[in-house]
Amino acid sequence: MTAWRIRDFQPGDLDGLLVLWNQHLATGTQPVYALSEVIASTRQDTAVVAVAGDEVIGVVVGRPAHDQGWVVFIGTDENWRRRGVANSLLAALEQRMAPLGLQRISILVPDEQEHVGALLKAGFADKRNLRFFERDIPVKQDEIRVLRELGGRVLSRDRWQKIGGMQREKDILERRLVLPLSAPDLAEAYGVVPPRAIVLFGPPGTGKTTFAKAIASRLEWPFVEIFPSRLAASERGLAGELRETFEQVDALDHVVVFIDEVEEIASHRGGEPPSSTQGVTNELLKLIPAFRDRPGRLLICATNFIRGLDHAFLRHGRFDYVIPIGLPDAQARAAIWAGHVPEASNGLVDVDELVERSDGFSPADIEFAARTASQMALERAVAMGEAGHPRPGGPSTEDYLTAIGATRTTVSAQVASDFEADIEALARV
Repeated sequence: MTAWRIRDFQPGDLDGLLVLWNQHLATGTQPVYALSEVIASTRQDTAVVAVAGDEVIGVVVGRPAHDQGWVVFIGTDENWRRRGVANSLLAALEQRMAPLGLQRISILVPDEQEHVGALLKAGFADKRNLRFFERDIPVKQDEIRVLRELGGRVLSRDRWQKIGGMQREKDILERRLVLPLSAPDLAEAYGVVPPRAIVLFGPPGTGKTTFAKAIASRLEWPFVEIFPSRLAASERGLAGELRETFEQVDALDHVVVFIDEVEEIASHRGGEPPSSTQGVTNELLKLIPAFRDRPGRLLICATNFIRGLDHAFLRHGRFDYVIPIGLPDAQARAAIWAGHVPEASNGLVDVDELVERSDGFSPADIEFAARTASQMALERAVAMGEAGHPRPGGPSTEDYLTAIGATRTTVSAQVASDFEADIEALARV
């Protein structure tokens, strides 16, 4: 599949816009806004395009009106539909319009089943069968500066759906976290207190960070990752910088805060002399209760070595759930492999065989093996091309199996056994 990217609209993109406009008309649907209005908005308002090479394959144009933004046109090339182009365009438009102080973005689209007779009586012109859609912008204008200072961002809304397999983990997270956090009034009616902090644990490379980002994406909350190594470089020291970061986070209405490899700053205390991280552990233990006092926030800590965490860190009252994230199951491995097989090899690779042979692989292991197979195929193609032979279209099943056999797995049998023991002793779901 040819790669495509998103960028701002440029004057030279006008021809591409006209092509998409004519494709829209060819469907028999009359656009809500006139072409002249759309072109005017590309010059004075906000417009974003998706391009594949030099070809414009998608356009979205937005116009602000007081605290509301309107999508005046969105179109994607008929050969690129159902590939996520429209979703990416809308997300990019929202990102660019949010600093204007908008509270929501709305769009009118044709629909033969809707009639608004009441508006006719009030003097509005009937545009013939329109439906009204809108969504709230997750981050308000006054929060954008804080989010930038923290290095946070709003993630695309499709990360949750992109996690293939791992259904047990997804079910737990959906029921325990997403449901009460996204519907707090319903949770309160049933006496459920939405979680405020969780721990994800498991062997290295099993996707804990991926799940943390997917949770933020599913909730549509900003995602802020705290990097202890970066905080340690501050003049205030790691503990002071950690405290300052949590104070900044307090300015956000909703947020998912993520700390990876938390064992680095929450290890077992004690010993003579005290470890250098003991003060940081104490500070973090004091920050968590204050963080939990406010709704609309979730702390996710991830660790590869849960046995190394201080005992007080995991107790009830600080973390609501301690959730294991293990190696991908067969369904997840199939989805990961499918995402790494290039279009040229689609239908020519026995993915089922790759899934079976990669049992015990982490997502990172699969990615490494896939890249190795692609590199092997590329080098062979170049060599055969130089010798005057036909060039192969992409990696073969044998390329992938060879790469699998040469890949050293991240998770050893001992680590996998320790993980199962940790589930029995420490998991809390």
